[in-house]
Amino acid sequence: MLRKLIIHNFKCFKNKTVLDFRKTNYKFLEQNTYGKILKGALFVGDHASGKTTVLQSVKLLSELLFWERGCDLTPYQCIFSKENVSSLTYEFEIDGHELTYFLTFSGNTFLEEKLRIDGRTLVERLGKKGKWLAQKETVLCDVEDSVLFLKELSLRTEFSSSNIVGKWFAYLKKYVYIDAYARRIEVFDGDGLSARRYAEAHGTKKINDFLQEHQFPFFIRYCEKGEERKEIFFERKGMEEMLPACMESTGNRILINLLPAVLSVTERGGALIIDSFGGDLHNRLEELLIRYVMERGTNVQFFLSSHSTNLLSNSLLRPDQIFSMELAGGEGTRLHRFSDQQPRVAQNLEKMYLNGAFGELPEYKKI
Repeated sequence: MLRKLIIHNFKCFKNKTVLDFRKTNYKFLEQNTYGKILKGALFVGDHASGKTTVLQSVKLLSELLFWERGCDLTPYQCIFSKENVSSLTYEFEIDGHELTYFLTFSGNTFLEEKLRIDGRTLVERLGKKGKWLAQKETVLCDVEDSVLFLKELSLRTEFSSSNIVGKWFAYLKKYVYIDAYARRIEVFDGDGLSARRYAEAHGTKKINDFLQEHQFPFFIRYCEKGEERKEIFFERKGMEEMLPACMESTGNRILINLLPAVLSVTERGGALIIDSFGGDLHNRLEELLIRYVMERGTNVQFFLSSHSTNLLSNSLLRPDQIFSMELAGGEGTRLHRFSDQQPRVAQNLEKMYLNGAFGELPEYKKI
């Protein structure tokens, strides 16, 4: 699981920014933790404050490693700095082992890489020269500056079959990214998670079990109607005709398209990353999905950005799981972790946030 992420000179993050996903001393909502690591985080703040950028940095390593089409890094250059070198540091805990991966790049040119496991350097890269410190030998490699050295090594069985490295790669492959606004789902292990593809591959039982358990007034079918191809249909009690998904409410369609990812990641582990979470979902449904992942998932993290302030509650998330963002002019984005203010369990986090306790809020002229 991801326990720390350090961002520097990356899009709106000009200054070195540390996102710590280790739990603090709060003694409640222990189901929101896995060992010493939090099961994810919520990012709130004004528009263009950096929420999407954080989520992009979380998923970027999986893109660099597993996208066959490659990844264009030029949009990630810091917009507030003349310096053109960006850096990311990822710290993971995998089966009790500490993995740290450091990366610097300029445009689509990779400059430095370093992978350390339990303090021992395993991989180093400087410019076009790479070095892999294997168990019995040191392997020197020439590498193109447009190629990620770690990805090149991942294609070597003798490297990727290493017990800890292999488990780390397997975990990163289980990442799922959802842009809820654009309704786009990205997966890295080839298993499509749109509602239609999921139903085609796995059926509808798990989705309908979730709907029944939580007392939704409908369930879904994946079937043909007439001579048309198979589609998702909604079936409600008291209604004779099934309703095609295109005629169902926006909120219910969004729910059905989110559930395959929620169920899959909760069951198998990995990370579910959702940008613009909660749009067109009822407040209680937003809370239900978060609680479901926190309570049912084990080796799983749920990273969200949202404008839904009802999620700022000590009954749902711990203060160390919530970060607010603000854009500080030419200095770029500033990050505020709610737990840094040491709010008490009985305090109303939503009210504190709306009163500016965790950073500035947008001010609009009243009409």
